[in-house]
Amino acid sequence: MSKEPKEYQFNEDDAFELTSMVREGVPFPYFTKLSNQIHFGFEDWSSYLHLSERTIQRYKKENKSFDPLYSERILQIELLYKKGIEVFGVADNFYTWMDTLSISLGNVKPKQLLDTSFGIDAVYDELGRIEHGVFA
Repeated sequence: MSKEPKEYQFNEDDAFELTSMVREGVPFPYFTKLSNQIHFGFEDWSSYLHLSERTIQRYKKENKSFDPLYSERILQIELLYKKGIEVFGVADNFYTWMDTLSISLGNVKPKQLLDTSFGIDAVYDELGRIEHGVFA
């Protein structure tokens, strides 16, 4: 068995492929690698996934894949971060933006909206406006 986390190479526009990935579940090693890349700890994920830190620790201990409900949110956040880094060009600039109050997002930090699909969509839409130079 390989110790390297599974690399998901996917077309983010392919709904069937994403659906299959969600159904398989995100493996914990992949989750760990993603967490390190986007600088999220268990406390962050606990809030976004609506899981206790203890439950996340149990996934780690058992080295199991996340259930589809949680896998979907993990992949939504991953896609958002990929888009954000693409829009900002530099990961650190995007991370800073995610942690800065945004008037257009209701005067909250974009990062605070990642606990619902609607919030993720709102952040994604704001990235689209930034990408196209629409700041109103």
